Amino acid sequence: MIKKTKRLILRPLEQGDHNTWRESYLNNSPSKNIWDNSFRVESDLTKTKFSRLLKSQKNLRAKDKFYELAIFTKNKGEFIGSISAMDIVRSITHSGYLGYSLHNRHWGMGYGKEAVLNFIKFCFTDLKLHRIEAGIEPNNRRSIFLARSIGLRKEGLKKRVVFLRGQWQDLTMYSATCEDFGIKWKQKVLR
Repeated sequence: MIKKTKRLILRPLEQGDHNTWRESYLNNSPSKNIWDNSFRVESDLTKTKFSRLLKSQKNLRAKDKFYELAIFTKNKGEFIGSISAMDIVRSITHSGYLGYSLHNRHWGMGYGKEAVLNFIKFCFTDLKLHRIEAGIEPNNRRSIFLARSIGLRKEGLKKRVVFLRGQWQDLTMYSATCEDFGIKWKQKVLR
């Protein structure tokens, strides 16, 4: 599950990534907006908690429910964020939700667009999803711009659909199918 772009490497985190993962979170600026989760306190970044994270991600991949890839720069091998396909459903939809988070020191450099485009192709070709959706809060202009710039189409507003920051929030839904990216859907053979 290693994917490479011009400037990035996307792959699952490994035990040897603990130091770069930890340092990346510690070196970020304080949160710049309500959607920015790129700053963490040191007590959340221990080797024990990192090992639990790796175990959880491995178990969810084995269940075909959640796939998260870390985003690393090619030139320095620096961990700069993550991208995921969540809540995967196989039955009749073969769909999943897209999530992405880039550490704020790396905003505005085009890394988000590069990572998301590559990851969507991974979802359609490797994971054999037919449809990917991104639910974005209506005021999250940066994320909406990213979704539009990579060709996701706006489908509408879901009212009070997620419980965040102590209250129910609306999400504007953006989506794409594999055909939108010129990829023919092939059904995943389940184990």
